Amino acid sequence: TAPSPISRHFTLNFTLTNLQYTADLDAPSSRKFISTEKVINHYIDPLFKRSSISSVYTGCKVMRFRSGRDGDNTGVDAVCSYKNDISIARFDREMVYLELSTMTNAVTKLGHYSLEKNSLYVDG
Repeated sequence: TAPSPISRHFTLNFTLTNLQYTADLDAPSSRKFISTEKVINHYIDPLFKRSSISSVYTGCKVMRFRSGRDGDNTGVDAVCSYKNDISIARFDREMVYLELSTMTNAVTKLGHYSLEKNSLYVDG
């Protein structure tokens, strides 16, 4: 029997310019954190499902929100997972970055959120 695929992780970081950071985004149990995470996953999941890792992608979890440089922005730190199996030779973070960059309109839009232009990092 073939060994079962091992789950691998990579970080995903970006900054939302039209989500004001508030203290309740600090608490993973707060309503605001939970609802914001849901919305972000609603936008992130379809991107990965259209990417080169779609067959092995298993999901993302927002680990924390952080205050952006001027307090009006909100940084997002997420950990995403994929099954490491022979269907992808290796995880190519540059290719995933380029795909996400293209799918977010050159790192400017994520659903109804605006992204800070140079804020996207894959496994950064």
